[in-house]
Order: sequence, then C-alpha cells, then structure tokens
Amino acid sequence: MKRSRLLAGATALVALTTGCSLIGGEESAGRSVTLVTHDSFAVDEALLARFERESGIDVRVVPSGDAGELTNELVLTKDAPIGDVAYGVDSTFASRALRADVFAPHPTTATGPERYALGDGQRLTAVDVADVCVNVDTGWFAERGIPAPATLRDLTDPRYRDLFAVPDPSTSSPGLAFLLATVAEFGEDGWADYWRALMANGAKLSSGWEEAYGQDFSGSTGQGPRPIVLSYASSPAAEVRPDGTPRTKALLDTCYRQVEYAGVLRGTDDPDAAGQVVDFLLSPEFQAQVAERMYVYPAVTGVPLPDGWQRTAPLPERSAELPPEQVERNRDRWVREWREVVRG
Repeated sequence: MKRSRLLAGATALVALTTGCSLIGGEESAGRSVTLVTHDSFAVDEALLARFERESGIDVRVVPSGDAGELTNELVLTKDAPIGDVAYGVDSTFASRALRADVFAPHPTTATGPERYALGDGQRLTAVDVADVCVNVDTGWFAERGIPAPATLRDLTDPRYRDLFAVPDPSTSSPGLAFLLATVAEFGEDGWADYWRALMANGAKLSSGWEEAYGQDFSGSTGQGPRPIVLSYASSPAAEVRPDGTPRTKALLDTCYRQVEYAGVLRGTDDPDAAGQVVDFLLSPEFQAQVAERMYVYPAVTGVPLPDGWQRTAPLPERSAELPPEQVERNRDRWVREWREVVRG
C-alpha cells in the first residue's frame, strides 16, 4: 500500500509558520520515541526536525508493512512493544488491536477525529481518511465512445469485460476494503455471487495495490492495458494534465471508508513523550501536509486541501462502512470464503 511512492512523486515542502509552536507542554531533553508506521507514512523532514527541536524528543520512524501487517505485529508483540507510538492501523483492523489491548488511553482535544472514534475513543485517534474507490481512465472511455462504469454492479457488465484490475483482499489492505465494500453493498447473501460474476467478467487480481495501479492501470504512469482499477478517492489528484484537468476519476458510488489511526502503545517507557508525538500527528502543520505527502484526507476539521483537490479528488460524502465489530467477527471468514469463490 505504498501509495505515496507512486502517487506523490516530487512534492514541495510544506511552508512552516515562523514562531508557531507545534506542540504544547514543557521541553523534555534527551527523550526518544519510536514511531511504528505502515509503509506509506511520509512526513516533511523539516517539519519533523522542528518538532524534535521544540519538544526535545528524538523520533525514530520504523515502517512495518501495510495496515494488516502492522496490526498483526503490534498484537503479537504487545507484551514487549516494538515502539512507543503506532500510526497506520486502519478501520478494517482497528478492532483487532483494541480487543488485544495494544493501546493506552491518550485523550485528544483536536476537533474532527471524534467523528471516527472507535471503542472508548481514547486509545485510537483518527489521523486521516483514505477512502478506497474504483478509479477509471476517463480518456480511454472517451476515445472509444463507451460510457465509463459508475457502480459496483456495472463492473459485471460485459461491456467492461477484462478491464478491471483489483488487488487480492487476502494480501492487500485496499483489496480487503473492496471486499468489505461488496459485503456492505450486496449483503451476506449476495457478495459471493457478485464476486463470481466479477471474476467471470475478467477482473484481474494482483498481489497488491502497487501492481494493480502501477502496472495494470492505463491511467497511471505504468500505462497498463486496463482502464479500471481499485485505488483511492484521492488518486486523481496525482493524474492531472498540464492544463489542470484530471486524466482519471474516482467513482464515488463505489467507495469504502478507510480511516487511519494513531495511538500510544501500552508499555511504553515514556507515555508523556509518546502522547506528544500523537499530538504532533494531529497538529495543523502535520495535517496540512498529509494530502500531498500521503494522498489522504486530514482528519482534523478546518485543514484545507491542496489547490484543485475539491475539483479533482473530493472526499466522498457517503462511503460504505461496516461496524468495526462486524468486521472483526467476520473478516477472516469472509476472506476464506472469498478464496473458495475465486480460487475454487
């Protein structure tokens, strides 16, 4: 799920506001915090250096796979934590981490993250939103005079045979989000039949998002053969022509809401310093750079999106969601049944 590697490219450093403190509290010299993240984490190095200078906290960033791999590692090592703070546990796996009691309480005063609160609302704090949606290469369809699909059901239409690239839900976090989207849309009695129809219509599975988007999709730099791909609502912001018009479009009726969280790991030797790092991730300065750095939407209210995003990559208003408890109870079964449907 290294979306920032393919989507971000070369982005400018966020302009820092001179004299504005990133955090509150007293300085605390000689302290160190290990921030465990998913592989798509990206931060303006000047911004992070400023936080370290003002707080007296040295931050060591340790990437640990995608959201699922990160969550599993945190659960397996909860009695001997691999860090002090974790960022990147998403809404498809958060209930597993909460049930395992991986995180310690850390209340936040930021406005916005409470919209995505889970559990008691204090152990995991929403940092960003990364809705997973079907994307299309609009030029490909315009050149051929074929209307682009608009809904999940459309993807089973013979007009779109052999045109859709999708990551494997058993090996990819966005692929899993798409599986959950089909469960939300078609229900327990209908999602498996939908997948049978989808695969019969020539959908191509890949091991991960990078392969689907970077190699199979015609609208990306990979210039692949397929004009429909599973990606993110924000992806079109990276596919803009010189005149400012997007080459791709996210189908907002196909989206599944994916929220990414941060929290203080239970067992840290310095919970105060760890909490300050969580607060840094919610600071206006950090939130202002998540769109261009990681191609996600800020969770904090009032943080402006980059120029053009409202036109090319608006945040979906009504993405599909399933209750985290339902996902936790059924996720492994759904993936197992999906394998049986697709692999036989």
